[in-house]
Amino acid sequence: MLIYPAIDLYGGKAVRLYKGDYAQMTVYNDNPVEVALDFLRCGASRVHLVDLEGAKNGTTPNFETVTAIKKATSLFCEIGGGIRSMETIDRYISSGIDRVILGTAAVTKPGFVEAAIAKYGDKIAVGIDIKDGFVAIKGWTVKSEENAMDFCEKMQKIGVKTMICTDISKDGAMQGTNHALYQELSETFDMNIIASGGVSSIEDVERLAKLNIHGAIVGKAYYTGAIGLRDAIEVAK
Repeated sequence: MLIYPAIDLYGGKAVRLYKGDYAQMTVYNDNPVEVALDFLRCGASRVHLVDLEGAKNGTTPNFETVTAIKKATSLFCEIGGGIRSMETIDRYISSGIDRVILGTAAVTKPGFVEAAIAKYGDKIAVGIDIKDGFVAIKGWTVKSEENAMDFCEKMQKIGVKTMICTDISKDGAMQGTNHALYQELSETFDMNIIASGGVSSIEDVERLAKLNIHGAIVGKAYYTGAIGLRDAIEVAK
């Protein structure tokens, strides 16, 4: 299993939200490039980036920060948040970003994911944010009528290879992750499943690694020191 340490971006800073609530935001570092360089020093090979502003309004206000992280570290960089047009995908991929994550657009523009995959293949991933069994969109602010498992099946059928699955109720809460959800996803689908939300201890990492999933995102636990990144990477192996 691969560990994807995360940097959530807002106003060019590294921040974290509590359960997706923009009103409960903590700034952890004014220089996200420094954070990414620390990931590199800890042995990380990948970084998961989220443009929180973009997720809300469909723009790319943190684009320069994202590309600066790629240039400074050469880590495998995946980015999500606000990517709702082919032009935005083109811009990220042509700037050296390794994988682009589609979220809201995958729900609201069904043909968009297919077109993106036809053009970029496995450089396209889909992020599914789950709230009470349904898919949440627009930076987690709106719960859609799309059942989460049905949505995953639909994505697999159109050729999606990687799904980043977040249980919003667990995200940033430091209360453990939803192991039952990730077990169900790994047993049901052939896609690369990346667990996100609530990975808050080395025990969480150990349990997820046994589920035979592709990866796990470590966010708040890194920033608070609850998980040592070096330890998590070793345990995941």
